Amino acid sequence: MDIITASEAADFIADGSTVVSGGFGSCGHPDLLTQALRRSFLQTGSPSNLTVLFAAGQGDKAGRGVDQLALDGLVVKAIGGFWGLCPALAQMAVQGRLEAHNWPQGVISKLFAKIASNEPGLITRIGLGTFVDPKHGGGIIGSRQAASLVEPIRIKGLDYLLYPTLHLDYALLRGSTSDESGNISLESETSFMDVLSQALAVKNCGGKVIVQVKKITASGNLKPADVKIPGFLVDYVVLAQDAEHPQTYGRHHAVGYTQRTTEAERVTFDNVPLAKRIIASRAAHELHKYPRANINLGIGIPALIGAYAKRLGIEGFTLSVESGVVGGIPDEGLSFGASLNPQAIVDQAALFDFYDGGGLDVAFLGFGEIDKAGNVNVSKFGTRLPGAGGFINISQTAKHLYFCGTTTADGATISLGHDGRLEQTRSGRISKFVERVAHLTFNAPEALRRGQQVTYITEVGVFRLTPTGLCLVELAAGVSLATVRKVVNFPIDVSPDLEVMSVSL
Repeated sequence: MDIITASEAADFIADGSTVVSGGFGSCGHPDLLTQALRRSFLQTGSPSNLTVLFAAGQGDKAGRGVDQLALDGLVVKAIGGFWGLCPALAQMAVQGRLEAHNWPQGVISKLFAKIASNEPGLITRIGLGTFVDPKHGGGIIGSRQAASLVEPIRIKGLDYLLYPTLHLDYALLRGSTSDESGNISLESETSFMDVLSQALAVKNCGGKVIVQVKKITASGNLKPADVKIPGFLVDYVVLAQDAEHPQTYGRHHAVGYTQRTTEAERVTFDNVPLAKRIIASRAAHELHKYPRANINLGIGIPALIGAYAKRLGIEGFTLSVESGVVGGIPDEGLSFGASLNPQAIVDQAALFDFYDGGGLDVAFLGFGEIDKAGNVNVSKFGTRLPGAGGFINISQTAKHLYFCGTTTADGATISLGHDGRLEQTRSGRISKFVERVAHLTFNAPEALRRGQQVTYITEVGVFRLTPTGLCLVELAAGVSLATVRKVVNFPIDVSPDLEVMSVSL
């Protein structure tokens, strides 16, 4: 292992290389390394024509993370799971300025192990019936001419998808401490993400592993159990200053991310819009039904549910976030992927193994569009590309699904009267309930065939998925059926036992 600067690391990367970036969303990205790549390309034109592979695209929507690489000629191909925090790279994809593929986040996370073991790819049912399925587009994004990389296959009479492995040249990762032998610990990182499997994959491809850390210690100072990347996998270490190495883009450092504290009790909702608080609160009340359940909370409104459950005194279940964090209260915004007071932290791929195998009892996920069949789009809206993230893995396998979101977007205004009745003074200009979703991220008819129970929670009411479509089962106090029908652009059924939606802020 050699200690080098970020600029020297960028100089090592050859034109046409395939690069794996570490991190999860707004957590754990080696910004010094991607900044150096950008700087080198702008100054010298090299490295160029890179392919990038990422599971949860790292960024803050403002230029950090993999968006540092969003330059024409620097990157020519990208395969990613979640794109929502790297909008500049996403725009390049949508505009056809690079060849782009959106695969499920869990697929990419688990693909690293397949690359490391020199297998042809990952065979899974995850993605069937969605936009990733070659029958529905094959995960291709944008207008650039490209064939789907995903291959449909049949095994013992069942349909599967084969996601092919790639040859990897460089891993740009992040840890907390390196000893002089290159052993890497992650004691200050919010999760382990995929650092070990990424390092193994790149090393077995004959590539180089470069790790950004904020501390270097003498060989022998790290406890063996604390080493997450053994030194024989690490080629270069880049030392960052503390200011260059935040735990998340939302919080520079929170003790509660890595050890037990009372910090979780200070979670507030002061800056959360009322509609989102109503939805998160109503969703949290569902947790009473699932004692001892394993539950996933997605990004956005669902990430608020854990804190609401604590406020309501609901306990006994285990929350997890696909980054690999188990227990505690998941953080949100630019700290999503971290949890306060977690019980355990495991590799991201290990948690996706559990999810994909049917271990999730309940999942709370967001939505961007819902259509008359109950299908959901979270992955692409016109020129905006959030990407599927872990949504497909989770929504295809959880036994009970709750999709949480507002009925409209762009300009909605609501208030809550003293009597607890909802007063909607203005609907948003864009209804999220459409005749047909623009991108098929969740296939509702397939979910019914799998026996999943599906519920949609909004600020105006609660819907259930039935074989005939959506059925309104709860209506918020103060909201009329006419109001609901006005924002839902297709016919809905109404339960004969329609109840008042309970809200406790």
